[in-house]
Amino acid sequence: MNKLKKAFKAIFAILKQPSLLNKIIDSPDLWADYLAKNYNITNGLRTVNINNLFPETTKAISPYTFSDGGSLPTDLLLLKKAAMSFPHCKYFEIGTWRGESVANVAQVASQCYTLNMSDEQMRAINLPEDHIKQIGYFSKHYKNIKHLKGNSLDYDFSALPLKFDLVFIDGNHHHEFVANDTKKVFEHLLHENSIVVWHDYAYHPELVRSPVLAGILDGTPKDLHKNIYHVEGTKSAIYINKNIASFTINKLKLPNTLYTVSVESEAMPKFS
Repeated sequence: MNKLKKAFKAIFAILKQPSLLNKIIDSPDLWADYLAKNYNITNGLRTVNINNLFPETTKAISPYTFSDGGSLPTDLLLLKKAAMSFPHCKYFEIGTWRGESVANVAQVASQCYTLNMSDEQMRAINLPEDHIKQIGYFSKHYKNIKHLKGNSLDYDFSALPLKFDLVFIDGNHHHEFVANDTKKVFEHLLHENSIVVWHDYAYHPELVRSPVLAGILDGTPKDLHKNIYHVEGTKSAIYINKNIASFTINKLKLPNTLYTVSVESEAMPKFS
């Protein structure tokens, strides 16, 4: 099939099923080219060791379900260690899901806010009821967590009453949303020493998710790009107002960080 026929076939398929256009727009190859052209990045961010970031010790990650769509244990460890680096940490996150991340942070932070679409907004984009019922399952019973409702694309972040020490961006992972959320966080929510963590910067700890990285860099002021890193062993990127010893990931070499994992299982708690 020649190129012209392929082009017509592709246009016909998009007209028949417009959602296919999103797959083209979010193609990792297209965004990898974008990163190389606009930011001279071809192999992701420089990587840092979690212990060089935060020497604080925390051993317990709970709750944790190992369910699809959640964080790695190492991502939650990163959030808890980051929160512990601030006395009376004030935490904000975009994207609640089951509430695992904010529930973990709430154990070591003073005030926590989590933003997620309202039930009506989720129904409007055809999310199933079983999904909607799980939002905030683990976090609703924590007294130091405030659940905010709204779409981050048009949410008024400037109305929030305080600046936050730690912000976790884990909402919609399309480039448009990541760039929007990042831009608004830097404009409205941070103080000089705030830390920002982005989830799903990587598909797994050694494979960059190009549309997300492009959104991170497009939304962050350019003069701060030098302080954005990937944290080894996680799917997360981090902004921190410090110069940290960093390195380039090499899949053929031994990793620099060793984690000790102890796993226990129990029945799912039933919250009223």
